[in-house]
Amino acid sequence: MNRTKGDEEEYWNSSKFKAFTFDDEDDELSQLKESKRAVNSLRDFVDDDDDDDLERVSWSGEPVGSISWSIRENAGNSMSSHEGREQLKGRNSFSSYAQLPKPASTYSLSSFFKGRARPGSFQSLSDALSDTSAKSYAPELGRPRGEFRDYSNDWSLSDTVRRLHRGKVCSLERFRSLQDKLQLLEEAVSMHDGNVITAVLIFLKRTLSKEILFREMEVRQVALRHLIHFLKEIGDQKMLLDLFRFLDRTEELALSHYREHLNIQDPEKRKEFLKSCIGLPFSGEDSAHIQDHYTLLERQIIIEANDRHLESAGQTEIFRKHPRKASILNMPLVTTLFYSCFYHYTEAEGTFSSPVNLKKTFKIPDKQYVLTALAARAKLRAWHDVDALFTTKNWLGYTKKRAPIGFHRVVEILHKNSAPVQVLQEYINLVEDVDTKLNLATKFKCHDVVIDTCRDLKDRQQLLAYRSKVDKGSAEEEKIDAVLSNSQIRWKN
Repeated sequence: MNRTKGDEEEYWNSSKFKAFTFDDEDDELSQLKESKRAVNSLRDFVDDDDDDDLERVSWSGEPVGSISWSIRENAGNSMSSHEGREQLKGRNSFSSYAQLPKPASTYSLSSFFKGRARPGSFQSLSDALSDTSAKSYAPELGRPRGEFRDYSNDWSLSDTVRRLHRGKVCSLERFRSLQDKLQLLEEAVSMHDGNVITAVLIFLKRTLSKEILFREMEVRQVALRHLIHFLKEIGDQKMLLDLFRFLDRTEELALSHYREHLNIQDPEKRKEFLKSCIGLPFSGEDSAHIQDHYTLLERQIIIEANDRHLESAGQTEIFRKHPRKASILNMPLVTTLFYSCFYHYTEAEGTFSSPVNLKKTFKIPDKQYVLTALAARAKLRAWHDVDALFTTKNWLGYTKKRAPIGFHRVVEILHKNSAPVQVLQEYINLVEDVDTKLNLATKFKCHDVVIDTCRDLKDRQQLLAYRSKVDKGSAEEEKIDAVLSNSQIRWKN
């Protein structure tokens, strides 16, 4: 290739690189100064006195703070995570970059140019990036779309039940048709979670009529049991009675009606209510209990009125020494019997407050009567009455002590009521089992019983062992020594 001399010189003397000169830094410095002056001029323009008249706009060109801008901001925040996942699917294709939406900005143009934020204005870009409070909202943008579905109510029947099972708040109001409500109940029953079933039943109870609800419950026994239990727990007796009446469960209907007496405080009104329950279709055993309950309350009302009068008059010794601590009204039968044995033990059988009358009227077993009477008379330290309680006569006129509850229990009750040693020894000697007798005598320190029993058993070793337990120089030690030195006893050890 032929070149002229001028072309060759231009080729060899030209280059895209420059040699070093000290003027280069001055040129760059001058360019920076020009850029700074341009920015300062824009800042002066923005900081003009008419800054309040300037309208802040977002990247989309809409005024910041307007209604349309607020709607776009809220929508952008709620859909950001979903759109981000959709964008990741097409990240490898070039066309997908053109479809990326522009992020909505909460910063004004004036704040960008000023580089700072005035009080009450939007932050600058640098301040926003360094602000920790703004960074704390970043995790919210990555929440899954499922978190927002609670508010849109687009859950299916099975999803709704599963969320209830996990303890999530989920509205059931959008299930309006009967078919949807029954399917929701079926899903809850299949989950085998009583709390979910109850939650759905509460919704059905509020939105369905009684006739439809009872009809559907009749063919769904699991849901029916949960509904009955729920109505009992909240005390909705009226609806419970209607349900039993619809199901033709007469006995449960009667028991539910009888349970209402617990809400009646006035004794006379409660008595009349119990009287109305006597004719209800109870079972044979329950009917007897209802009759006894009515009779007992009727007796208690009479006894309470009479004793209140005697106590206020102050003429009865038992009420003066032992004032009543509580009313007898609405007390159980055993408590009423104890009260009668305490205050009316010696009354004739014909009176309502007589313990014997109560025993015959309510068919109280002998063991229960003796146990209650013993506790009442021992508390009063009426040992003569205690002795008479266990004394019986045979057909020949001979007396004998007999205890239906066992004399070992008699001894324990007497000791609990601080009975003297002489009384305890008398009843310990009536215990038939020797080992039990020795244990009770040792436990309650009835020394004479222990010494006499060991002597009768001819158990020298046990008597010697017991000698070490008594006080030295006491009467018990002297008695033990006298027994041990008795040559007429043939000891077995």
